[in-house]
Amino acid sequence: MRSFSTPRFPRSMLSMATALAIGFTASAVQAEDYDLPRLLVIGTPGTSSGSFASTNGWAPVLQNETGTVARIVPEDSETQRYRRLTDRRDITMSSVSAAEMRFQVEGIGAYAGAKPVAQRVVWHHNDTPWGFVVAGDSDIKTMEDLKKGGVRVAQGAFSPPMTTAVQEALPAYLGLSDQQTDELLEFVPASSYVENCRSVVEGKADVAYCAPISSVLSEMEGAPGGIRWLNMDLDNKEAWDGFLEYRPMVVPTEISMGVSTAKGVDGLASNFLYAAPADADEDFAYNMAKWFHKSFDDYKDTHGLATRMDVEIFRDYLDRSPLPVHAGTVRYLKEIDVWTEQDEAWNQEAIAKMDRWIEARQAALKEARDKRVEASHNNEEFMAIFNKHTEGLESFRSRL
Repeated sequence: MRSFSTPRFPRSMLSMATALAIGFTASAVQAEDYDLPRLLVIGTPGTSSGSFASTNGWAPVLQNETGTVARIVPEDSETQRYRRLTDRRDITMSSVSAAEMRFQVEGIGAYAGAKPVAQRVVWHHNDTPWGFVVAGDSDIKTMEDLKKGGVRVAQGAFSPPMTTAVQEALPAYLGLSDQQTDELLEFVPASSYVENCRSVVEGKADVAYCAPISSVLSEMEGAPGGIRWLNMDLDNKEAWDGFLEYRPMVVPTEISMGVSTAKGVDGLASNFLYAAPADADEDFAYNMAKWFHKSFDDYKDTHGLATRMDVEIFRDYLDRSPLPVHAGTVRYLKEIDVWTEQDEAWNQEAIAKMDRWIEARQAALKEARDKRVEASHNNEEFMAIFNKHTEGLESFRSRL
């Protein structure tokens, strides 16, 4: 993990909590006078999600320390949560996966006809590690061994991203052509996530794509023979270039959480972020970033995923992320010396890229309105207009 000095909230300054509760008035904790909103509305995935649970974990701490009431709004529909953040503006900040934000910005799928609005990252929320697992007594020891042939790969038919990960991203990581994939790999459909993972200890598949934080992996680790994880070498740039071609927003990383057999193994992470529209008040983003950082020790134990909001983890994510960070957050990160000149260059590139997508999509919607064409991803006439305006634009993908 990248080494740097991380300022912490001195215990001697705990008396400042009183000033914070009054609304930051003349508080030494703030670089300038600023009152956080009395009500902070945060959109998250549904009530069964870790994002919802972990946000509910730190929200009471925020209220105790600042007087701001955080209302957490669970919204299972990603498109609806996006509209509430960017169009209706009845939520202030949203917990969203980096992959979903790419869909929102580039107008992929149902977002094609939605109002395009530039967004910015306010803080890192959480990350889910993923990797390829085999039975403990499997002859498959490395990723290269998957090219020996006759390998059965569990395919989560219930999830398009998981199907893409194993049917397209995995062969690309291995450098296999379509013909070689057909010859060497056999895809075994699984109707649920649990069935997908258990297939390797039940002898139904040789390898499965799983998240080591899942409870089913704990069961599998305790099964006769146990399990092993295949190392996805972080230094193998050619292999990762292939994988990211199909799963562009995942981040290659050393797995540090979940079952013990996965820790220390190179795999990948799917990141969730707290995001806001680009035009969100800079002082709001600055003060949220400052609170997330300085109060980390106060809220980190409220939920397991809250530990992933550490500034060090955010710092590591910045080395890979292709998404622009809010100006207020940048200002704070500069203050604490964890924002570099290279970060600034990358951020400006990301802003320019996002602006190009937003401008192109706005032009597509305008042409559609002028021609009275329904703006829908199900409308071929609109999609022809959409594709004309967005053709040639570079897609977002994690940096290696």
